[in-house]
Amino acid sequence: MQTAAEEALRRCELNISQIKLIIPHQANRRIIDAVGERLGAKPEQLFVNVHKFGNTSAASVGIALDEAVSTGCVQRGDLILLVVFGAGLTWAQR
Repeated sequence: MQTAAEEALRRCELNISQIKLIIPHQANRRIIDAVGERLGAKPEQLFVNVHKFGNTSAASVGIALDEAVSTGCVQRGDLILLVVFGAGLTWAQR
């Protein structure tokens, strides 16, 4: 996830400080914290809900994004970084 996130930021000419919220694959808290630390993200930039829903596989980022929007953690115009890994990986390029 770190490599993918860094590549996405590089391609978009952004740095981690410009990102309002990072919504990573919700595999487990240890992985989420490690990726955030390696990216140089502040703890408040990481959206975590694995403690509520567990690892919901391919749906974890979609569920987390919906929760982040519905709870007001992100607003229109905020830059967010979605990072996913695992089987069935989906990605996009600008």
